[in-house]
This record gives sequence, C-alpha cells and structure tokens, in this order.
Amino acid sequence: MKLRNALGAVLGALALTLSMSGSALAATGDFHYKFRDLNDSEVSVTLPDPRSGECINLYAVDSYKYGPGYAPHNETDAWATVYTDTNCDGDQWRLKPHGKQASDRLLIRSVRFDQPAEN
Repeated sequence: MKLRNALGAVLGALALTLSMSGSALAATGDFHYKFRDLNDSEVSVTLPDPRSGECINLYAVDSYKYGPGYAPHNETDAWATVYTDTNCDGDQWRLKPHGKQASDRLLIRSVRFDQPAEN
C-alpha cells in the first residue's frame, strides 16, 4: 500500500511539473498585426500568449490569398522575430518585448518568439 501511495505522489508531482513547464513555453501578452481582406477592409488580428520557440504562420496571411500582414506590434514579454515569408523564411526583423507598433511598411507572414526571460 505504501508503494502505491508513493507512486501516486510521484505521478502527481510529475503531472504538476509538466503542466507548469508547458506554460513556460509561451510568451505572456499579445502580438498584433493587420491585413487587408478581399474587400480591401483592414482586419486586426491578435495572438494571445503565443507559443515560444516555434514558427507561427500568421492567420490569413499564411497563404497568398491575401497580401502580407503589416504593422506588427509585440506586446509580449519575449523578443519576436517577424519574417516576410511563411515558415519563418525571407527577410527578418526583431521586435523587442512590450515595444511600439512597427510601421505599416513592415510586411510579414510568420513570426517566432524567443523563450521569455526569467525574472
């Protein structure tokens, strides 16, 4: 019976550790960008708490149905690298954490967030 209780405690601690480390893989805050739809209306998109360390192809502008996104604004706690093409290819620019909105001339289709800094 003691072995079963010990095993249960270990599994519980492991599950808690894994759930906590999963949240550390996300930047905290929002990333915004805009694009123009087929009616030439401006659409604003927000990525809340985006995952860090992986390439994110941006909604709607990840294909060539629409023009690229523009005016990215990184309000997360992590550095963001934006790319002119999908799959984090093409020219790239770094956006600092909690920075100002970039110019409408900065055209993007994908983004990758660094791991947030430990405080």
